[in-house]
Amino acid sequence: MSFPITHRAMEAIWRIESPKLIARLTRMVRDVSLAEDLAQDALVIALEKWEQVGVPENPGAWLMTTAKRRAIDLLRRNKVQDQKYGDIARNADLFTMEDIEVLNEEIDDDLLRLIFMTCHPVLSHDARVSLTLRLVCGLTTEEIARAFLVAESTIAQRIVRAKKTLNEKKVPFEVPDGEELTNRLSTVLEVIYLMFNEGYTATSGNQWIRPFLCREALRLGRVLAEIASNEPEVHGLVSLMEIQFSRFQTRVTSNGEPVLLLDQKRGQWDQLLIRRGLAALERSKKLGRSLGPYALQASISACHAQAPTAEETDWPRIAALYEALSRVMPSPIVELNKAVAISMAFGPDFGIQVVDALSSDPTLKRYHLLPSFRGDLLVKLGRYDEARNEFERAASLTKNERERTLLQNRALKCDLSR
Repeated sequence: MSFPITHRAMEAIWRIESPKLIARLTRMVRDVSLAEDLAQDALVIALEKWEQVGVPENPGAWLMTTAKRRAIDLLRRNKVQDQKYGDIARNADLFTMEDIEVLNEEIDDDLLRLIFMTCHPVLSHDARVSLTLRLVCGLTTEEIARAFLVAESTIAQRIVRAKKTLNEKKVPFEVPDGEELTNRLSTVLEVIYLMFNEGYTATSGNQWIRPFLCREALRLGRVLAEIASNEPEVHGLVSLMEIQFSRFQTRVTSNGEPVLLLDQKRGQWDQLLIRRGLAALERSKKLGRSLGPYALQASISACHAQAPTAEETDWPRIAALYEALSRVMPSPIVELNKAVAISMAFGPDFGIQVVDALSSDPTLKRYHLLPSFRGDLLVKLGRYDEARNEFERAASLTKNERERTLLQNRALKCDLSR
């Protein structure tokens, strides 16, 4: 069974399957840059073939088989050492469609190994995060640049250098243990969190959410919580993702249009995920250390989850939690979120003072949520002309089509409210 291929369908398949391909190929060839090239080769072959015969019923398995054949051919051509080639041949037999369930279990392990490999301390912190987002999350350099609030060319150079360094230093493809695991853990958590965020609110494209990325990030977080069960921030991150993901079905309409937090139907939030999130937060607290950035953010999400209605949200507590977060993880974006909580707790006059002070921060110059939130405050203050300008500016800055439409509609409402 097959179906016609479109550019959008191919892009969606590639986003889902490329991390698995790269992880499995890295296990085979022990070179992450070469693994990415082989995965791209498989994509090119797929584009040519599928245009003629349509997309197979299991495109991921088709791509994996093709990529593995390319890898084995390459190893043969390069006359790899007999022993190494024998090991690869014994562990990398081409699979049939009946082997998919077993393969998926291996892929799960390989993805986590790939994350730890790309988060090796031989790379700088920024290089680790950029490379992992590129390979594991399948994000484009433009999307990563927006997450870092830096130039796209900077990210591209960073990724190229990182892959070269991993190859030169022969970094092992494994999940470490003991002190080495602890040393890499903070970067791994950061990457999983950024992966989840990209799925929760896509930086570009015509969809506001990417459920697959969120599910994959949550799955990796749960696996990591089993491996590093004594690390409170691992449970803090899992808690944060569980609670955030509980809202997923209410974040968009049936047409894919964004629904903001205060407008969501809380009765439709997934209570099982909320309970799991609260339990993970409790485990984090019981480990007896000061709350880290993920546990603090989970505590903020818990405030929303435990409020029966938007009006009953404990905004003073949320503002206090953001103040604590700003001390352990200072950033302009945290300050902006704190301003949101302050305005909800004490009124828009207080919030806009904080926002105006942040407007001069260079890292927020292209950050669309700054004018978006300022527009919210100006609406509440009855300054509709200024609010319309802010929403229009925010719409011009976002790369997500759904979010742009939402902001443009809010700008139009300002004209109707005058």
